[in-house]
Amino acid sequence: MLDVGKWPIFALHSQEELKLIRQACVFGSAGNEALYATENDEVFGLGTNCSGCLGIGDTQSSTEPQRLGILCGKKIACLSYGSGPHVVAVTTEGEVYTWGHNAYSQLGNGTTNQSLVPCQISTNLLNKKVIEVACGSHHSMVLTSDGEVYTWGYNNSGQVGSGSTANQPIPRRVTSCLQNKIAINIACGQMCSVAVIENGEVYVWGYNGNGQLGLGNSANQPTPCRIAALQGIHVRRVACGYAHTLVLTEKGMLYAWGANSYGQLGTGNRSNQSYPAPVTVDKDRVIEIAACHSAHTSAAKTQGGQVYMWGQCRGQSVTLPHPTHFVCTDDVFACFATPAVTWRLLSVEPDDYLTVAQSIKKAFDSPDHADVRFQVDGKYIHVHKALLKIRCEHFRSVLNNNNDDIIEISEFSYPVFRAFLEYLYTDSISLPPEDAVGLLDLATFYRENHLKKLCQQTIKQGISEENAIALLSAAVKYEAKELEEFCFRFCINHLTVVTQTPGFAEMDHDLLKNFISKASRVGAFKN
Repeated sequence: MLDVGKWPIFALHSQEELKLIRQACVFGSAGNEALYATENDEVFGLGTNCSGCLGIGDTQSSTEPQRLGILCGKKIACLSYGSGPHVVAVTTEGEVYTWGHNAYSQLGNGTTNQSLVPCQISTNLLNKKVIEVACGSHHSMVLTSDGEVYTWGYNNSGQVGSGSTANQPIPRRVTSCLQNKIAINIACGQMCSVAVIENGEVYVWGYNGNGQLGLGNSANQPTPCRIAALQGIHVRRVACGYAHTLVLTEKGMLYAWGANSYGQLGTGNRSNQSYPAPVTVDKDRVIEIAACHSAHTSAAKTQGGQVYMWGQCRGQSVTLPHPTHFVCTDDVFACFATPAVTWRLLSVEPDDYLTVAQSIKKAFDSPDHADVRFQVDGKYIHVHKALLKIRCEHFRSVLNNNNDDIIEISEFSYPVFRAFLEYLYTDSISLPPEDAVGLLDLATFYRENHLKKLCQQTIKQGISEENAIALLSAAVKYEAKELEEFCFRFCINHLTVVTQTPGFAEMDHDLLKNFISKASRVGAFKN
């Protein structure tokens, strides 16, 4: 499980709150803004909220999470952000939502007005399922399920790939050399764009002042151009930093090019590189690369699980891949990047391993593998004969020679009998105190002494002046000595009110006689 608590912006959250987070993205000029989704697909934002980038309907900063109602229940698949900041989110249905800074039309809504709430972008994307998103400083790019690339926003250096330097207000498909190509991965630097094609070729366009396009020069490129230097090398993934580029090949090799003033290329020096240069990360196969357009930091993870980092690491220049103690590349950016942002949407998946006890609990009342059903008050409860016989002596005798698939129960109510069966699966009871008396009756009938103790503990929690006599009567009836003593003491401590209740007036004669006698012995009637 990823630890989102490593990002300072989550420092004010309690451990209980952090446990509910299933996805998170930290961004902003100082890592001072965050969006996250909970296990219930509720989406929240917190932080400084520059340009309304939290999507909460205003530009007010907040240290308390604010709900994004429009996205709640949408199930976010991927998300990226720009420097404004602007945010582009894609749902599992392939829908695109944008909000935040929009001075350069980077929201793709046809205007330059900032948006304070997420708005769906459908122009030219209708009937298209978007599966990936990448943002540069002020431009946006998405990849569809059929391998098409669409861009919009700031285009001063050709980063939109349209062939001009005019800003692009709505999504347009990137064609030119990509016209008949199927893209499988995309990434954006501050002002450049990269796409990996299914045959392993890499196409680049946009700003190239630091050689970040890998074309061997520093000239900007207004349309996609294939990196000839990677001829014969099958690339699978790409990641872009502020002005440098990393690619990962199908053989697990790593190449880098572009700006290198902090050693972010991992080549052992700080000289810019306009051609792809191989990067040696130990002798193990690399399976993941990481970079972010707002940082000069690089990271990689090997097949053996070792995570490396290089580049700008807390103000220092690390020019060669350096091994870390981290288990994922995300932690490199939380602890060493400037600013401390996320390079991708974090997926904080819960550990899906179940203990034996958890597995048994999950199997209760599940029709999937049950071999017997109890019918109570017309409702079914699905259970397993073997478990019931292991856990309960009553069922050992009842089920031994019983091959019925359905067993009817009329002695107890549905809530009571269901709570009993659930107890056999979980060792706990989930009944309100007022219903626990019925379960106490069942526990006495089936001679389940441990269950009887649990019932008494639950009943104690619901005692009041009005029901104290009724609970005392039940305790005597079911020979629940601990509960009987507890109810008696409660009645003595609240004697004036208890003796004025209808329950006291209707008290059984023998019980009343015993109550008065016992109360007298403890001095309840002394002045």
